[in-house]
Amino acid sequence: MEIPTYAVRVMRWMRTAVVIGAVSIRLISVHNASASFLLGRSRTLGGSSSAGSEIVTFPSGGLTLHGVVYKPGGEGRFPAILYNHGSAPGMLSSQAFAALGPVFAQHGWVFFGPYRRGQGLSADAGPYIGDQIDAARKKGGIREAAATAVHVLQTSHLDDQLAGLAWLRKQPFVRPGHIAVMGTSFGGVETVLGTEHASYCAAIDVSGGAESWDLAPELRSVMENAVRNAQVPIFFFQPQNDYNLAPSNTLAAAMKSVGKVFQVKIYPSYGKSVGEAHSFGYFGSAVWSEDVFRFLHEHCGSPNA
Repeated sequence: MEIPTYAVRVMRWMRTAVVIGAVSIRLISVHNASASFLLGRSRTLGGSSSAGSEIVTFPSGGLTLHGVVYKPGGEGRFPAILYNHGSAPGMLSSQAFAALGPVFAQHGWVFFGPYRRGQGLSADAGPYIGDQIDAARKKGGIREAAATAVHVLQTSHLDDQLAGLAWLRKQPFVRPGHIAVMGTSFGGVETVLGTEHASYCAAIDVSGGAESWDLAPELRSVMENAVRNAQVPIFFFQPQNDYNLAPSNTLAAAMKSVGKVFQVKIYPSYGKSVGEAHSFGYFGSAVWSEDVFRFLHEHCGSPNA
């Protein structure tokens, strides 16, 4: 007997516990997260994939979190991008940052990738969101898992994003009024939520909520409310073969309905699977960078200003 498509998606949700973003493992090898990465001291990373990056610490409430910074060459202050990672376990997000950081630095932008509590270099600062969602699923099924994901992204993870923004604004190499935000998957959701609470100069949401859109009406509602209240222009984009294109189209329509500034673009298919397509925001910069930097320069100003 053929299983209905919706049931298949529900079972996939249950198997993965909504660990969205972990698909990046299909593209590149897993980073070796040695214990030395968790010492909390600022330092330069070795190896070509992380050349020019610096590990930093910043406070979020009573917690000490970690992040990675890439800077353009030269002296002075630069515009900056705060990049919200997805929910990939372990150090997988470090691969995304290593791919993206040099791209932004080469275009004259500071790149800051904060690790939210429970993930990456901040793994010891709190519970991992994937474990929280899995525990909720075992207790109350899909509904409770979705509610938990929304709650965590709206509370502790949003606190961490805003704490990272506060730290970034204080850095002598950053123009505090020229900070944008970007994110992929759960990081795209987090980006959208941030636009309602922070005065970024622009925001870029890549595939935010794409894998969970049909399964989590609470998430849809929260994201639609956030974009209607957004304080900044938002660029939504996804590749054609992503899990679901409804998030970009629906959120763009919500912004249009209240007269907010937005842009939406669906790119041609990327990669050989839906998992690879969902990592487009991390590894597809050769395709989207021209559009992204045009959007950033329009709303945040030129790095050379």
